Amino acid sequence: MQLDYEAIVIGSGFGGAINACRLAKKWPGKVLVLERGKRYPMGSFPRTPHDMSNNFWNVVRDNQDNPKNAGSKEMFGLFDIRSFEHMDAVVGAGLGGGSLIYANVFLEPPAHIFDHNWPASCKKQALQPYYQTAKSVLGARPIPEQSAPRREVVRTKLFEKFAKSDGRKSELVDINVFFGNDFNKPTDIGVQQKNRYGALQTSCVYCAECDVGCNTHSKNTTDLNYLFVAENTYQAQIETMTLVEKIVPLNSSGDEDPQGDGSYGFKVIWLDLNNHKHEATATSKRVIVSAGTLGSNELLLRCRDVFKTLPRINQHLGQHFSGNGDFLSFVIDGEKPADPNYGPVITQKIDYNLYSDFKSDQAYILEDASFPNFASWYTEGIKPGVFHLSGLLRTLKALIVRFIRGAKTGRIGFAFRELLKNDAAYTTSVLLCMGIDNSAGKMKLDKQGFLNIEWPYKDNMPLYNAIMDMGKRFKKWANAKIFLPMPNVLWPLKSNVTVHSLGGCKLADSPDKGVTSANKESFGQVFGYQGLYVADGSLLPTAVGANPVATISALSERVAEGITGIKPNPNGDL
Repeated sequence: MQLDYEAIVIGSGFGGAINACRLAKKWPGKVLVLERGKRYPMGSFPRTPHDMSNNFWNVVRDNQDNPKNAGSKEMFGLFDIRSFEHMDAVVGAGLGGGSLIYANVFLEPPAHIFDHNWPASCKKQALQPYYQTAKSVLGARPIPEQSAPRREVVRTKLFEKFAKSDGRKSELVDINVFFGNDFNKPTDIGVQQKNRYGALQTSCVYCAECDVGCNTHSKNTTDLNYLFVAENTYQAQIETMTLVEKIVPLNSSGDEDPQGDGSYGFKVIWLDLNNHKHEATATSKRVIVSAGTLGSNELLLRCRDVFKTLPRINQHLGQHFSGNGDFLSFVIDGEKPADPNYGPVITQKIDYNLYSDFKSDQAYILEDASFPNFASWYTEGIKPGVFHLSGLLRTLKALIVRFIRGAKTGRIGFAFRELLKNDAAYTTSVLLCMGIDNSAGKMKLDKQGFLNIEWPYKDNMPLYNAIMDMGKRFKKWANAKIFLPMPNVLWPLKSNVTVHSLGGCKLADSPDKGVTSANKESFGQVFGYQGLYVADGSLLPTAVGANPVATISALSERVAEGITGIKPNPNGDL
């Protein structure tokens, strides 16, 4: 029986991109990648209010229960923001998946994180070679020396001082940002050159726009390394705007067989979003589901429970959801400058009982986050009118004093300074924390057959309270006016928000403990099926506290090795 492909990869984030590249090297021209979002060439990420208003993901299904005229506008933008029970989530849609909006940090968790609920084959030592490989490919390194004025990041030094005052230590983190190919001699800011894989990038321009899509391609997203090589060197076929709906096993005749175990391959069915959601199909010996934690769990749950095409998947599917302890807050209008609009979005971390003196229910790290310049202008624009009036009065006063002194002509730049100074954003610190939540969320399908998450908010309050206490200390230290956690965590919503959804397809030694195999030869393969794999954040059995990109990448490299039998090169050669 002739199948269309050796492998179909669903999704193009870290897990999908890694497997697309590794499998395409094994089977050149015989790998298909299906990505629901668009391609984003250099300079194509939206920035104007009009374009940003359409920069969200909203695909309406016929059987989805939407109130009349509410949520009915079709959008295929970068941000997919979803609201669940006590947990909201943000994920990316586009070629490169979550790598398009992640905060660049490549951070390995401490070894003790893997002691609880992780299979023996997934301990830190066993994963170390895969961490090294992914780190090399993604070009992880700390920000360059800050001796040159344009290299200085004010908030890095601010957080260093706060750490010292709080009895902690601030350390630079490795970030997947392009500062040139030579780590020892950074390329000048804004200079373009091809990276080691042939993709054109720009040496980081310090614009703080990492999380809204990097228009200079200074951020090492997967479309500039793994996917670039998969497509241009190994002839992988990449199709965007393709929303996968169903996976069906085949029988020996090539017909659909929902009772099959994958021995004869699979048919993948998707909607072509470029063609009025026309249904398209392809067959393959293997399917790697890498649609992100939300996308992979929803797809597999729908295949099992709605379409009944994958009934062998066990009841652990959707269990052990984690938000990785994500918690975002702001310390507003302090006395110390923070300048959160300059530099890569994160540069350092402060450890609070995650790496040392581990406390399982209060372990987290604090990182210095930033936000783009245009957000500062927006913040200024929505200030109460009295603040704008104050700026106008300062300006008029300066001009009147100048006129009284007889200076009718000359430079008046000082007046504009009076109008624009006292920018609240400049003295606002963005506190991004992540830690060890209890990983006890449950992903289920609602009555319409779409994903919902039940999150035990109260059970995780010791972690959230520890983070909020630290934020209050930061406010006092900075002599700031306001400490503001994300408003959705406050009454009456009491809902957290995560940008690091994890779990649901837990790795395990046997099907009575999880959804996917932790055995070396079948790593990531769904129990009950041959050739059906998962490779993304849903594999993680628990929260890892550290930014999970490194661990997702390491696990995905191991999935690819199990499929191809080829060990990845620790030097990052693709």
